[in-house]
Amino acid sequence: MAELSPILKQATQVVAARGEGAYIYDEDDRRYLDFTAGIGVTSTGHCHPRVVAAAQEQVATLIHGQYTTVMHRPLLRLTERLGDVLPAGLDRLFYVNSGSEAVEAALRLARQATGRQNVLVFQGSFHGRTMGAASLTTSGVKIRAGIGPLMPGVAVSPFPYAYRLGMSEADAVAYALRELDYQFATVTSPKDTAAVFVEPVLGEGGYVPVPDAFLQGLRERADQHGFLLVADEVQTGFGRTGTFWGHEPSGVRPDVVITAKGLASGFPLSAVAAPAAVMEKAWPGSQGGTYGGNAVSCAAALATLDVIQEEGLVENAARMGERLRLGLEKVAEANQVIGDVRGRGLMLGNEFTAADGTPDGATAVRAQQAAARNGLLLLTCGPEGNVVRMIPPLVVNGEQVDNAVSLWAASVEEAVAG
Repeated sequence: MAELSPILKQATQVVAARGEGAYIYDEDDRRYLDFTAGIGVTSTGHCHPRVVAAAQEQVATLIHGQYTTVMHRPLLRLTERLGDVLPAGLDRLFYVNSGSEAVEAALRLARQATGRQNVLVFQGSFHGRTMGAASLTTSGVKIRAGIGPLMPGVAVSPFPYAYRLGMSEADAVAYALRELDYQFATVTSPKDTAAVFVEPVLGEGGYVPVPDAFLQGLRERADQHGFLLVADEVQTGFGRTGTFWGHEPSGVRPDVVITAKGLASGFPLSAVAAPAAVMEKAWPGSQGGTYGGNAVSCAAALATLDVIQEEGLVENAARMGERLRLGLEKVAEANQVIGDVRGRGLMLGNEFTAADGTPDGATAVRAQQAAARNGLLLLTCGPEGNVVRMIPPLVVNGEQVDNAVSLWAASVEEAVAG
């Protein structure tokens, strides 16, 4: 009898039977508050009626219209609609299926558009598991180990992770920008650098927001040296951080934006957006894929956009994110094992540290597992596995947030008690 790979480790023992809004129900019909949202995917909640209806209608009309063979209306409408929410000037789009594929496509585009070979990323970043994307990823050695040699031409620079560095945010930014300039002086010449890839909030690396001043410094250097600034918005985009895009608070406009996860409320779809002047420099045949821009996924993405805009989900993410953060900070005040609470919008992390300040992954896992037993689904992240992250769907309400905080408080107490 065939079985799943033993390497696929489950974060919980729940076997999901159905989902509705912010809840998952198991096969015994026990209800769980889902603050994982499929790792930030089910942005409009599980099975939002409008998304379900759009997908059902499309399934009955056209399931697969391969978009380099024929064109279909959902893809054309989605492209037009994304033009309304993308940063000004990013007016050309290319679709694939996953975040990793989109990162690979953006990497290929950056090298072809600039004629340069090197890319620069930041310590703790996660950009995917495929070979090129894994070469850009330093959120944990599990992504890189045992598959080398990795793709050459990648430089890694420190990230302004103030809590880990033991610095103020301003000092961490100044330090990280100095080290970035040092990379350009010692590792990758700016003239050889095609792009800098950055997540507006480190995802797998620990839910650490990028300070606005750091993004502004990256923009200045990209303009000075002629490389592309690529915003990896796979996890932060589509309202997750309380603004439509995670980079917005900085006032910086990236040259390329990558989006996936919350784009289609659970259907596989990702996209790369760039100005026409950049996209037209891609070499013929360099963009394509059998399932990219799938008709059903595009229909779901259109419905997702409708729900986000008409139900005010970006604004809700900001309000509920603040409510959740305040609750988590109170839990942290009562439990010294939580050294830091951080994030933006509905993308929040709780970092567990021992008395000597070292990462405490064991207690973090105990808290996450206790939460699952108590009816709250959560995930860990961070290189040391010591950050418990909370990413509820954008439809979450105040009562659900308060319930989650109560369940979390009880779970942390259980974890501390061992």
